[in-house]
Amino acid sequence: MNTELNRNSSEATKNINYNHEEIGLSNRAAELLTRIESVPFSRWHIKPRVIMGSATFFDAFDALSLAFVLPVLIGIWNLTPGQIGILIGSGYLGQAIGAIFFGWLAERFGRVYSAKWTIFLMSVMSIACAFAGNFHALLWLRFVQGIGVGGEVPVAAAYINELSVAQGRGRFFMLYEMIFPLGLMISAQIGALVVPSFGWKWMFLIGGIGGLIVFLFFFKLRESPRWLISKGRFDEAERVIEEIESSTDKRIEAKISAPQAVVKGDWKELFSPFYRSRTLIVWTLWFSSYFVANGLNNWLPSLYKTVYNLPLEESLHAASLTNVIQTVAVFACALLIDRVGRKRWATIAFLVVGLLLTTLWFNGAKSAESVMYLGSAAYGVMGTITVLLYLYTPEIYPTRMRVIGIAFATAWLRLASAIAPTILGFVLGAKGITSVFVLFACVAAVGAFMAFKMIETREKVLEDIAP
Repeated sequence: MNTELNRNSSEATKNINYNHEEIGLSNRAAELLTRIESVPFSRWHIKPRVIMGSATFFDAFDALSLAFVLPVLIGIWNLTPGQIGILIGSGYLGQAIGAIFFGWLAERFGRVYSAKWTIFLMSVMSIACAFAGNFHALLWLRFVQGIGVGGEVPVAAAYINELSVAQGRGRFFMLYEMIFPLGLMISAQIGALVVPSFGWKWMFLIGGIGGLIVFLFFFKLRESPRWLISKGRFDEAERVIEEIESSTDKRIEAKISAPQAVVKGDWKELFSPFYRSRTLIVWTLWFSSYFVANGLNNWLPSLYKTVYNLPLEESLHAASLTNVIQTVAVFACALLIDRVGRKRWATIAFLVVGLLLTTLWFNGAKSAESVMYLGSAAYGVMGTITVLLYLYTPEIYPTRMRVIGIAFATAWLRLASAIAPTILGFVLGAKGITSVFVLFACVAAVGAFMAFKMIETREKVLEDIAP
């Protein structure tokens, strides 16, 4: 009897000790997170934003390079519309795999570690693409390069989001994400100048060499303190937080209301009752927005040349207009997003895109000019949604599964980006140009419906949005 009482007493004491330990960990996690939130954006934040942003720039460059190479390769290799779609789609299929693989790597080994190897892979493979001698070689090289391209952006988005504070996070993050449309715009301008003058191989060489230079700077980046906290590595997190605090004397009022615990992340939690609807909504948003955006962006240079018979240089310059409009639209979004809100902006933007594409359908897409203005405007507005999703998706998931949540979501963008050009290649050949734009309009309508179901996250602490 006494033995049993002693055993029960011992077990009770052990449970109390465990509870005290968990409370202690929870309190320390909350204290460190509060310290992160209390430091406004300072000079410390510049280095990670510049280095990670440079990687994102070359990610965009590598993603778009094929679009400006294709008008030349169509003539050299006698590519059919179906082959063009498959070639574009192969890169996005690789990106879907890369998003999941490097997302898992980022959750296990850290954001910086994972992002570093994505930039290395995509840069080396970009150089390899320059030496592809035929359709099949380029197809496989773009597939492998896509694995790196697909992994970089979701990991970078999580990293920058985790360094952000609630106050002004939308503007801070969206201005960082401006680098992606800037990368698309600049790569479009470079493509329009370089490809006709120096040849298609230089597009791949520029992206590869530039990316390898950025790779060297990754060894200077600090790991995300939020990720370190989520792994219970409090001392390492505190050292990073102390660096952030020492960069400025300014402080803002911050409080974490959600209870904090060191919990191991599991991808199955994406489908738990609390997160299931968020996951399904955001997956649909990623698929619908990128189906339209990348379908337009990858096909427009070839459409101008093959459907409207514009000269090569004029086709590339006309296509580059879409990226200029997108950059202006995303900049406006960055300035207004904390005032307008994520949900309202996405809903209105989808509706505007649908209206523009429906107008183009009624118009019959009779001229290159009508496609240039209405199609480019639709792409520019849709570009604000594609960038906004990189802000919104990290916000709705907790640190323990933030990257894997983004990875699965962006896998849908890769799937959409692989399917759209392939479908459009066959639709264009069978039904004509107007069928392409009515298809885009219908997908935009689906996106608007799902955007209306988003939760609003502006000015809220990450840990309060997703406990």
